[in-house]
Amino acid sequence: MAEHRLLEPIEVGGITLKNRIMFPPLTTGYEERDGSIGPRSLAFYERLARGGVAYIVIGDVAPVNTASPTPKLADDSQIESFERLAEAVHAHGAKLALQLFHPEYDVPGVGRLIMASRMAAVEGQRAQAAGDEATFAAKMAESKEIANQAYAKLHHDMQHFVTEATVEQLAQIRDAIAACAARAQRAGVDAIEVHGDRLVGSLCSTALNHRTDEYGGSFENRVRYALEVVAAIKAAAPGLMVEYKLPVIMTNPDGSKRGKGGLEPDEACELAVLLERAGVDMIQVAQANHTGNMGDTIPPMGTMPYNWTLPVAARVKSLVGIPVATVGRVVTPEAGEKILEDGQADVIGYGRSLLADPDIALKVASGEPVRLCLNCNKGCVDAIQGRRYISCVLNAENGDEETVFIRPGDGDKRVAVVGGGIAGCEAARVAARRGYRVTLFERAERLGGQIELAAAPPRKAEIMRSVEYYERVLPELGVDVRLGTAAGPADLEGFDAAIVAVGASNVTLPVPGSDRDNVVSAWDVLAGRVEPEGRVAVIGGGLVGTETAEYLLARGCEVAIVEMLDKIAEGESGTVLPTIMAEFAERGVEQLTGTRVTAISDAGVEAERAGEAVVVPCDWVVMAVGSRALPFDVSGVACPVTCVGDCSGERTADIASAIRTAYAAANQI
Repeated sequence: MAEHRLLEPIEVGGITLKNRIMFPPLTTGYEERDGSIGPRSLAFYERLARGGVAYIVIGDVAPVNTASPTPKLADDSQIESFERLAEAVHAHGAKLALQLFHPEYDVPGVGRLIMASRMAAVEGQRAQAAGDEATFAAKMAESKEIANQAYAKLHHDMQHFVTEATVEQLAQIRDAIAACAARAQRAGVDAIEVHGDRLVGSLCSTALNHRTDEYGGSFENRVRYALEVVAAIKAAAPGLMVEYKLPVIMTNPDGSKRGKGGLEPDEACELAVLLERAGVDMIQVAQANHTGNMGDTIPPMGTMPYNWTLPVAARVKSLVGIPVATVGRVVTPEAGEKILEDGQADVIGYGRSLLADPDIALKVASGEPVRLCLNCNKGCVDAIQGRRYISCVLNAENGDEETVFIRPGDGDKRVAVVGGGIAGCEAARVAARRGYRVTLFERAERLGGQIELAAAPPRKAEIMRSVEYYERVLPELGVDVRLGTAAGPADLEGFDAAIVAVGASNVTLPVPGSDRDNVVSAWDVLAGRVEPEGRVAVIGGGLVGTETAEYLLARGCEVAIVEMLDKIAEGESGTVLPTIMAEFAERGVEQLTGTRVTAISDAGVEAERAGEAVVVPCDWVVMAVGSRALPFDVSGVACPVTCVGDCSGERTADIASAIRTAYAAANQI
């Protein structure tokens, strides 16, 4: 028996998973434009397999050519790319599944409109090339109008296609899913995961399904299509293991429903029993989607308990004899071990966690510290919503695994790192991984730098996991960490290279009255060095200003935010923003956007808004208007010096850019 439950093998259907670690389906954006698996996607999944993941599920594989930017296995020409993927992960002992889904809109109808829009644009460009500007203008206007119709139909169908789709359309979709499963089997894929959300889950849902035929109304009717899809897959690809993603509509603490496209817990448990009878080999219990906010499905730190769907997974496991997978804020290996030990699930889905550290399985075996996910949603979920490729703020390699990796060192070198914030820590880690002798100088008594400030606002404490990782891993890598040591140029003598990561300092707005005793910096507030009371005006409504406002609200202050731009919280995760705005509305936070501060006086903050003078009465003023890179004197330093993180340029860095500049600098020594 394996020493760790996570590392124990398990039989699922006709395949053996070498351990209990699963990469659940995530939209990555790595695929080629036609939906096939290209070099970027191949390298990403192969890296997961090399890290020891036993079961990898490719998310949102479409059996038809949709407008959705997802992987597609819609015709035989795409089989070869999936075959290469299967071979790549199999080489490392991993099993591969495709999550088959169909979006809940009329794919052919939207497709026809999009093609018509493109054709009109092409005709317009031809006319322009021929000098016919009138026809060009008319055709481009026609193209835009048809495109608007397409996107309006897409939006409309998201709400109504589930109910309006004909029985014939549903049969065609079912057949397309079955044909896709057959292609997957030909490609050497090991399993199919039925996407029980999206169209299938919407048909199961009382909230979204308003049909009156054999697919609507009763529980039996609403789950009919799901069972038909399972039967069709098993018939078309009898050699594949079949998993079902079971989306559950949960209830929030305030009584509202979390998710729409799925089943509430009691019905989900009923369906689980039927799925086992239908021949499904494994059930993944997950949060239902379709609320308009991906934070409902993939919640950011501090908004939901760890693994909040686990109670339903445990119920399902008590009712079925097939393996059950759980997913959702299972952050640590220890949490997964406990779930397995308690018999609440059989397989653990580490989604965002494997973006942060693809070597979880290897590190569980070796005892090496795991770089834990922060659940910040900044690099992953926000990227999906912004139609960018997915990446973790802590992992400089995500999406570029083919070209970005830690290179072996170039001989025996001594490397100095000045500054123990997140950038300095990452630079030290990478340099040590390359085999160099690294000394890290940090003037404070603890590593972390500004991370401690970032962790101070409500719901943000989990960000400290980033610092705790470096506190564990740097000594294990042999890094000489010198806390309470402010290094200068003389301290760099004898080193072969130096990386400077001394950070930044906060900025004060240069207006009359900014030197008053009641004017303080957001950094001092978040660090607990000053404690404003009463009514507080926060100048600057960016990320720091918004989070400082939250911090002050939690301490009983009345808050107003003054921001020059036309919106606040620019740069905040779209999954966090609704929570912030709901709190601000409940607590009566005054938001003065498009407002320029002119002075601070006894009356409060004096400003100008839309050409009119505005006064914001307050007891305290908190400056959150940005930061400035700290200088570092390199005169007389003989070795090459590279600045990273906040001190690397005029604009200060977020965690992602701090990590990436540090990684790149250390990897180039």
